[in-house]
Amino acid sequence: MDARFTDEQDEIRRTLRELLGKRCGPEELRAAVDTPAGHDPALWTTLAEQLGLPGLALPEAYGGVGCTATELALACEETGRTLAPTPLLATAVLAAPLLLALGTGAQRAELLPRIASGALTAALAVPGPALATALALTGHDPRGEWAGGGRAGGVQARRAEGGWQVYGQVDQVLDGHSAQLLVVAAHAGGFARSRVLLFLVRGDAAGLTRVRQTALDATRPQGRIQLRHVSAELLGDETVDTLPALARLGDTAAACLAIEAVGAAGRVLERTVEYVGQREQFGRPVGSFQAVKHRLADAYVQVQAARSAAYYAAWAAAAEATATVTATATATATATATAREGTAGGLALAQALEALRRTAAEGIQLHGGIGFTWDHEAHLYFKRAAGDELLFGPVHRLRAHAADAAHVFEEAGP
Repeated sequence: MDARFTDEQDEIRRTLRELLGKRCGPEELRAAVDTPAGHDPALWTTLAEQLGLPGLALPEAYGGVGCTATELALACEETGRTLAPTPLLATAVLAAPLLLALGTGAQRAELLPRIASGALTAALAVPGPALATALALTGHDPRGEWAGGGRAGGVQARRAEGGWQVYGQVDQVLDGHSAQLLVVAAHAGGFARSRVLLFLVRGDAAGLTRVRQTALDATRPQGRIQLRHVSAELLGDETVDTLPALARLGDTAAACLAIEAVGAAGRVLERTVEYVGQREQFGRPVGSFQAVKHRLADAYVQVQAARSAAYYAAWAAAAEATATVTATATATATATATAREGTAGGLALAQALEALRRTAAEGIQLHGGIGFTWDHEAHLYFKRAAGDELLFGPVHRLRAHAADAAHVFEEAGP
């Protein structure tokens, strides 16, 4: 493993940091989250047209840049620094990889170039508060019970004249209120023979109702979607096994989320160090007190450790994706890959969320009176940590599942 960044990776980070520094300051951030969509469409267009961000990890054959999950994760680090409210996570990290992995040739040819150009945003809709389980980050559910288990509730799918219909409700869908395409996980086949399939639902489909939810983290907008016998298109075909695909997606998504959290933690630590160097108490800068130095040093070590884990998880996710494409599709290889899912990514995500929560809390405390005000941005970073842990954690479950997947606590054989 070569831990050095390539010139191309450094250029992606530098260019994105400069652009977001100009276009996504505190005032622009607050203005964007107050819009109905929850993000600035003009910024998203700029990121797509100038940097090709939505298609960064998509093949060039579909209009993408042709990079790997590592480059996508490094881009997430820069968006995390500014808490940029964009559809990047929902569209490029969660939805696009599923379209690429499971879609038919016609579906990929129709949808992926539009995603790569920024003209189409997408969102993954998983029933109930089960996104982390569906992505195999906090548990393993071989039957997909999180999608409704074939019983009432969740989202159900049934054959209809000329295709499929889906009905049900999903309460926490990242960008679900504004995405132009929904990738909906639903149970099909009734209780006895039920299985989870993924369906494509257009944002303007008849019978679809969407509303933006009030979320703890306003920079991560969520929507509630209601499906009343909505016409849907099956993603891929019925022979596709969606659960392993979701598990593979989970490791990549966890790496991107971990690096995003590290970017946010690094930024709030920078701001805090800068502030305590300026704020004076008893005739000297607050940052000169030994107790403050120790607290910031501990936070720095925690952030750096989380950064190393997140970078490794991103590298491992890219290497795993390459191995999956080139490896022979045998049952043994599939079982081995499944056993590794969620370990590096899940552990890195747990460490990064913990680092962000600790650093944001220290930032609020050390900013003194202004740190507790609504007008200061420190609380936004703390809410990002708490919101992500609610969606993709909690931290102790991420670690517990990674330990189970790695067989850490199993007794050795004779």
